[in-house]
Amino acid sequence: SIRNDRQMLDNIILPKLSPFKVVEVTRRDIESILLAMKDTPYRANRVRALLSKMFSLAVGWGWRSDNPVLGIEKFQEAKRDRWLDNDELQRLISVLETYPNQKCANIVRLLILTGARKGEAFSATWDQFNLERGIWTKPAHATKQNRMEHVPLSQQAVVLLSDIRAAADTRTPYVFPGDVPGQPITCIKKFWREVRTAANLPDVRLHDLRHTFASHLVSSGVSLPIVGRLLGHSQAQTTQRYAHLADDPLREAANKFGSNVGS
Repeated sequence: SIRNDRQMLDNIILPKLSPFKVVEVTRRDIESILLAMKDTPYRANRVRALLSKMFSLAVGWGWRSDNPVLGIEKFQEAKRDRWLDNDELQRLISVLETYPNQKCANIVRLLILTGARKGEAFSATWDQFNLERGIWTKPAHATKQNRMEHVPLSQQAVVLLSDIRAAADTRTPYVFPGDVPGQPITCIKKFWREVRTAANLPDVRLHDLRHTFASHLVSSGVSLPIVGRLLGHSQAQTTQRYAHLADDPLREAANKFGSNVGS
């Protein structure tokens, strides 16, 4: 987040607004920045959010009396629905098996097996896991909803984590320690770029592994509320994006009955 904010400041906001004092910036100035980004609505909305926070702080600090971003509507964002089918998933798993950096490969494996957010995996510590009971207790500060979550682990995830722990450095509490002593890993962009290229998955993000976990569960007949619990969704409508995938097991059941009638 800090890195993205700095990029937006350096590349988008400051080139346009640095000549002005804070109190001089108008709504039209903000709109001109955002309209120039209409072809990248997601990025434009992130810039809008950063500007809104900046000017909200300026109001609180007494630098100006209003926030010029308020009232400027967000761009409509098309929800990205990308997940890996069985063939794509097998290609990715095959590449992971042969890749030299197995620490990063294990992070990806954990994301596939749990549907966790990448930040939850990066910052995971061994005291969060009860491998005997197969439970991952995610602390509130590590989750998007800022609440503690108790997530059941599959047997495959337990085996993966057990293997990682067997070879782990006992001097660090982190499941995936970083290069800086006492800190967890924070980024695997280079690794992921190389792996997805080798697996011929150029458009797949790490977050799409979370969608893959959910979509395969729903397609296999697992109910939306259960999937929502596994993903840590606090609102049912968040999981509803996968509702159309639930048609497959229902259609299969209907076909079974239809075949009886047809015969």
